[in-house]
Amino acid sequence: MAINLVDNTEKNRFHINTVLLTKRTATLLDALDISSQKISIVLMDDAEMARYNADFRHKKGPTNVLSFPASELYNDLPAGLIENQLGDVLISVETARKEARNKYCSLHHRICELIIHGTLHLLGYDHERSTREALIMWEKEQQLIQQMTRSRRKNMPYLAINVDHVATVRQARGTIEPDPVHAAAICELAGADGIVVHLREDRRHMQDRDVYLLRKTVKTRLNLEMAATKEMIDIALDLKPEMITLVPEKRQELTTEGGLDVVANEKKMKKVINKMSKAKIPVSLFIDPDAAQIEAALEVGATFVELHTGRYCDATTEEVQNSEFRLIEQSAELAFESGLKVNAGHGLDYRTSGRVASLPTIHELSIGHAIIARSVYVGLDQAVREMRDCILVAG
Repeated sequence: MAINLVDNTEKNRFHINTVLLTKRTATLLDALDISSQKISIVLMDDAEMARYNADFRHKKGPTNVLSFPASELYNDLPAGLIENQLGDVLISVETARKEARNKYCSLHHRICELIIHGTLHLLGYDHERSTREALIMWEKEQQLIQQMTRSRRKNMPYLAINVDHVATVRQARGTIEPDPVHAAAICELAGADGIVVHLREDRRHMQDRDVYLLRKTVKTRLNLEMAATKEMIDIALDLKPEMITLVPEKRQELTTEGGLDVVANEKKMKKVINKMSKAKIPVSLFIDPDAAQIEAALEVGATFVELHTGRYCDATTEEVQNSEFRLIEQSAELAFESGLKVNAGHGLDYRTSGRVASLPTIHELSIGHAIIARSVYVGLDQAVREMRDCILVAG
């Protein structure tokens, strides 16, 4: 199989994930049973597409996709020289992005639809010949887009455990027990892939002593949740955890109530991320599952986004829960396709985690309260193992 995917668009204008598109094109060729054929996919802007449209179709302006079968491209060459050459599919990413917004889908999903459309034209399908052929081609496209974009997890997502609530119990009595540092060690021994702690400005649960000891003792990955304040930035730069997650923080809230408004704070977020980048500390932004926030996270240079799953977990009806889950699914796909790594967390428990864990775009789940609450009844080791089982079954 030979897929030549060329991105001629302006660098960083559209944030095209060429690796993802190449994999999906390979899936398409397999589904069509033409994996031995060679195809070229060329991504371009409207201006370049308009030139092709004028030269080859004698029409003004851009179109979304053009197809050129090998038999037409190389009609002056002997048939043996173009054997297994399917042809070229040209796509205007600029037009595709406009169409994606109108269809409420991701840019990469729309490009995949256009790759399918263009490839079917190379195979002789033509929706302009008759209504019947248009219907046949449309039905084929619907079948193929499901096959092209559907994927299953090959590995379970990582499980990162937040031990803040262990510290909450300790601080309720002002003693030294239970110790979140000890709890983190038990979580790791039970199979946790990372430890999450939120050092708040008011130090209501985790203390400076805790995070510095955890930095020395955690064997997996330490994720420091923090507000984007000077104090916390200085602590993070001194601590050097494996990653930080920037979260909104209000003194009166019981727990983090919503995602960061990255759109309204792009300048501030970019400044913090630049500092962390110089220290080689990856940054995740805790955001609501919203396309505008994802785009802003990409613009400011985040490595990860953590999608807020609270509304999904708190839904009181199946209809609302399904609606919130679809929003998480679409947002995770959009972020992943844009090149961001995608985590998810907030409110996830033994009933709600599995569905989110099944999404192939989710890199890691961050879970705290449900596991610590369960540990009161079955012990922390068992509570962690039960959550891992929930995720493993889902994956």
